[in-house]
Amino acid sequence: MSKMKINRRQFLGEASCAAVGSMAFLNSVINLGAINTLVARPHILANAGDYKAMVCILLAGGCDTYNVIVPTETSEYNDYLATRGSLALSKSANPAQLLPLNYTKNGRTYSVHAGMTKVRDMFNEGDLAFMANIGTLIEPIADLTQYNSGLKKIPLGLYSHSDQIMQWQTSVPQSRSAVGVAGRIADLLQDMNSIPEISLNISLSGKNRFQSGNMYNEYSIANNTTASNIGFTPFPSWWSDAGYKNDIRNKAIKSMAEAEYSNVFHKTIGLLQSQSMDAIDKFRVALENIVPLNTAFSGTSLSQDMKKIAELISVKSFLGAKRQIYYVTYGGWDHHDNVIGSQAAMLPVLSNAMSEFNSAMKEIEMHENVVTFTISDFARTLTSNGNGSDHAWGGNHMIMGGPVSGQKIYGNYPSLSLNNNSLNLSTRGRILPTTSVDEFYAELALWYGVSQNDLNYILPNLCNFYSTSGPANVPDSYMPIGMFA
Repeated sequence: MSKMKINRRQFLGEASCAAVGSMAFLNSVINLGAINTLVARPHILANAGDYKAMVCILLAGGCDTYNVIVPTETSEYNDYLATRGSLALSKSANPAQLLPLNYTKNGRTYSVHAGMTKVRDMFNEGDLAFMANIGTLIEPIADLTQYNSGLKKIPLGLYSHSDQIMQWQTSVPQSRSAVGVAGRIADLLQDMNSIPEISLNISLSGKNRFQSGNMYNEYSIANNTTASNIGFTPFPSWWSDAGYKNDIRNKAIKSMAEAEYSNVFHKTIGLLQSQSMDAIDKFRVALENIVPLNTAFSGTSLSQDMKKIAELISVKSFLGAKRQIYYVTYGGWDHHDNVIGSQAAMLPVLSNAMSEFNSAMKEIEMHENVVTFTISDFARTLTSNGNGSDHAWGGNHMIMGGPVSGQKIYGNYPSLSLNNNSLNLSTRGRILPTTSVDEFYAELALWYGVSQNDLNYILPNLCNFYSTSGPANVPDSYMPIGMFA
């Protein structure tokens, strides 16, 4: 029998969605790291030498984003008031609870939470945009009727923190996958960077699914990491023989790591330890070359995380980086109680941190090379549970940076009326998403340099929403978003 030859790109591009109904096959496509090495794959990139970075901010807990951006056209605002009740923000309050955006779309107007002055400014200046009613989807679901039909695939563990926070990071809502979107991107593009010991993915929030790949995982660093404290905790500098003891300790650990082991697990651990030590040495060189930024950052943990990311981008050449993805978590958004008070405290922290980072990117002349975006577990119910809101589905997010075509609201901001609303799934106001996470990530990936032929590896469900090679056999509403000019 003759053998049919097929390369990895063809296999991934043609087989992923065709097999989306087969969980065994889909899991194999997602989890077999060997797929990445089936053939030598040249990158299809317009400007392979250009530096690009993405920064993902996870708003852990499920942010109530219908108080982040609010419709203010009279009839829509009245729906907002009626539905949100005690959770509604006033257009006429003094001091202001809402800040108008310089934006009108088909007669619709919007405002942002008054604590987000910097976000308002960045939006009006064209540095930031919103993505409306986005959420995890396996396939298009048009309305409540289709949702209730039982004929459409629904994300696993819908409204569950653990499942939804996982699915936003993996974009595989039908499976509890351990491999994330950024991890799969690293599997494809890690070799663009010249120092293999340092991952394309760098986390300021430790281990995470978003950056876990089949072949590569994240490199974790803290916002207070410096050249003097990176790696193993050193002996106190005031010890007269501290340097000697540090040297002896490091050599001993390296010797154990590089020893020959017959046990495969011991051998693997030793290899990882050795690679980690090599990465520490190279990272230390980069940290030694950081020049203090003129941009002032607030003292909050999130601002300090963003400051460290800005510093690392400024020394990207010492890290051998052409591509990087950064990840940071800002938690505490599970507001079943005190939505108004909690958001009044937390949204300014987010707004300021994003604005400071945006300014720093301009300072180091990387504004046109970096895109920052927010994600969260899910949005929350439109109605109040008395003083808070509960778990829901589709919500609103931000995307920021020079490459973004800003001062726009992408997607379709939904009606907030509970009555005659085909997207409302319950009396509590749980909104069916009209833009999939896959569509959002696909445009980020294409901007970042992933070829169209590799998108189905990054996003196994993407072909349910639009085709990367021809007309889409899906509803017209599921088409490329157009976030990048």
